[in-house]
Amino acid sequence: MVKRRVVLVVAGLCLALAFAALGRWQLGREAWKREWLAQSEAALAAPARDLATAIAEADAAPWPVRVHGEGRFLAKPVLWLDNQRRGERVGVRKYCAFQPARGPALLVDLGWLPLAADRRLPAEACPDATAALAGLLAPPPAPGLALGPGLQAQADGSWLALRLVPAEVAAAWELPALAGQVLRLDPALPLGHERDLAPLANTLPPERHRGYAIQWFGLSAATLVILIVMNLRRRR
Repeated sequence: MVKRRVVLVVAGLCLALAFAALGRWQLGREAWKREWLAQSEAALAAPARDLATAIAEADAAPWPVRVHGEGRFLAKPVLWLDNQRRGERVGVRKYCAFQPARGPALLVDLGWLPLAADRRLPAEACPDATAALAGLLAPPPAPGLALGPGLQAQADGSWLALRLVPAEVAAAWELPALAGQVLRLDPALPLGHERDLAPLANTLPPERHRGYAIQWFGLSAATLVILIVMNLRRRR
């Protein structure tokens, strides 16, 4: 009986510690996103930098950078990123490969399109021309849980992505490499579809992470209270 009680107490303490660890993780996510918002606002207010130079220096400064540069779109199929929300609507985001004047190619976010009820992908191709682009050079959208294949080839030649990993896309398109960042195209450019430069598009705001942290800490405290009450009752 005593041994069983010890096991239950140890299991309860481990559960309380796990809940507290999840709460701390949510607070860390909140702090990171607040810093991300501040860096994004600073980038949007700063002068635009050369695209190729910003790509070369991105590893040293992994924050968004406002950029501009010339280059050409590559003759590669469209990449559709699935499960992209815009307000209450759900659709896909269009990406195409772009080769700057120098350095590696990168993926350009050409905007959001809605999906029909039958989930048929839009019948579109990537531009086939040189272009002068501007926007925000930023990391790809957060991949979330990596469940199942990340890329699926479609019958029309396009690709559907459940998560955006540039190295995987480069391998599928038989490219030497793709930059680890994507170019979120300036909405003012007459190219592509609905888009904006919202720093935390398609993800939770910092306030939600604080709310989740409070819930996890509450569960941790409740677990400890239950353990204390159970042990007091047994002693009586």
